[in-house]
Amino acid sequence: MTKDLFSLSDSCSDAAAPIAIPDGEILLFASLFSPCEASQLFETLRQDIQWRQEQITLFGRVHKLPRLTAWYGEPNIRYSYSGLTHDSLPWIPSLISVKERIERVSGASFNSVLLNRYRDGADSMSWHADDEPELGRNPVIGSVSLGQTRVLQLKHKSDGSQRRSIPLAGGSLLLMRGSLQHHWLHRVAKSRRQMGERINLTYRFIA
Repeated sequence: MTKDLFSLSDSCSDAAAPIAIPDGEILLFASLFSPCEASQLFETLRQDIQWRQEQITLFGRVHKLPRLTAWYGEPNIRYSYSGLTHDSLPWIPSLISVKERIERVSGASFNSVLLNRYRDGADSMSWHADDEPELGRNPVIGSVSLGQTRVLQLKHKSDGSQRRSIPLAGGSLLLMRGSLQHHWLHRVAKSRRQMGERINLTYRFIA
């Protein structure tokens, strides 16, 4: 096992709180990383990750994604979404340390991670589901949040009255599993409030 770069703190918690939701499973580990660990990890990833400003084409016009992204994982893992294709960059020690921590509490295995960096409230993620074929039938997604608290919004695909809002604070892990991606969309909306930076790591297994 890779040596953990971040000292394990008595204040971090492996306790999971289930979030009641039909047609899927969500577990929230509100403080998987202590404040000190989360702060150190945030600064490490800001500096060490090879962040990119991706562009997508919608209705014939080119737009910059409203966030910075990066894709890391085992060799030769490719991931495609929103018309973008990522070839994995090699693991770095900090990402392996986080992977081992969330594998321990989730019982799942991950071979890749998509990172999103929200620079302020104007950066966002539109409605989507993590349902690409390479993720498998019922993917397990381990979502680690660092920095500014942002709200993850969910809405049911066939029942618009079913909605959830989950604030994700720095140091938390949100585990999405079961049939959730078949039935729910999620997003991080723009905000007019003044906000600091947030880094989100979504660990996954690519078949």
